[in-house]
Amino acid sequence: MTYQPASKALEGLVVLDMTHMRAGPVCVRQLADWGANVIKIDRPGDPPDFSGRQEGDYQNKHRNKRSIAIDLKSKRGQAVLHRLVQSADIIVENFRPNIKRKLKFDYETLQKLNPKIILCSISAFGQDGPYQDRVGVDQIIQGMSGLMSINGIPGQGPLRVGIPIVDICAGLYAALGITTALVERNKSGRGQWVQTSLIECMMFFLDIQAARYLADGIVGKQVGNEHPTGVPTNTYKTKDGYINLAPVPSMWGRFCKAIGRPELITDPDFSTREVRRARRREINSMVQDFIIQHETAYLLDLFEKAEVPCGPIYNIEEAFNDPQVRHLKMFQSITNTNGEEVNLPRQPFALSRTPSRISRRNPKFSEHTKEVLSEFGFSENEIEELSSSKIIG
Repeated sequence: MTYQPASKALEGLVVLDMTHMRAGPVCVRQLADWGANVIKIDRPGDPPDFSGRQEGDYQNKHRNKRSIAIDLKSKRGQAVLHRLVQSADIIVENFRPNIKRKLKFDYETLQKLNPKIILCSISAFGQDGPYQDRVGVDQIIQGMSGLMSINGIPGQGPLRVGIPIVDICAGLYAALGITTALVERNKSGRGQWVQTSLIECMMFFLDIQAARYLADGIVGKQVGNEHPTGVPTNTYKTKDGYINLAPVPSMWGRFCKAIGRPELITDPDFSTREVRRARRREINSMVQDFIIQHETAYLLDLFEKAEVPCGPIYNIEEAFNDPQVRHLKMFQSITNTNGEEVNLPRQPFALSRTPSRISRRNPKFSEHTKEVLSEFGFSENEIEELSSSKIIG
């Protein structure tokens, strides 16, 4: 048995990974990184080593997993999956809703095989409703959720976020849903169907903007690098670059003293957060006039001593080389399928007794089919016959 748990936290949980694209793999990676025995189910006939599997992104999504291949379009392949389900704890899939019914891994079928099974389904628009069979990906949902309407500079049109934020968000919420279902299963002894979608996750992730609309009727708009409610939270040009400033309302006094304008603390035109919002443009202009006179390093030191939140604006390389990020060791080295040493980002939270690590590189296509099926009770003759019949890869 070559299952190498990445942590003891979820060690022993068996996860069947039937995902593709990004949201699903992000979800499963959370489980794999915390020790679950994750078995990635591919399709026979997939290219064994297409170039994308060597890219850092693919390696990052599929680390700590093993790979098998099953032809789920055939009845015999579906029977193989059903045998795996009987000993599994969790299945994660992000097919369109009608596909899993055709391929016999819908929740109604699976719970009859294993009442403890937790099925997590991630879709674009939900498991039912007018858009249930519509194709949707990250950028489409960024637009439909309203995110692109509040991101970017006013007057320059809608702008996508520079990472696949919808997919990442959905993957993380799906993992949270699974762990919630696991806690409940410890009490009831029964599994359940965890459902989420890209659109649901992004609507919830709007957070402050969603609440402002639903509770207060305010439709958020683009404000560039400014905060929708906080003033003066913004990006400012310095003598030699840029900085971010974000003094919360309770820090207004400290901020005014730092920029040499203590009289603004009690000035009725600036003393409350409501009037500062109304004078947003004037305040930003005043702050910019101060900032442009000084170099970035001086300003960072000035505001840090005043205990006013501020920070430099890095590119990705600079961010990973920041002294605090390096201290936190935000990446781990691992040998990839080509035998090369690569760095991949680590989990962003720590557990004191059961830490996580990257214990296994991303698998080669169908690398563990025979090994895994043997662990699930398939005989050597059965495995050879399934392989020669191309039911497994």
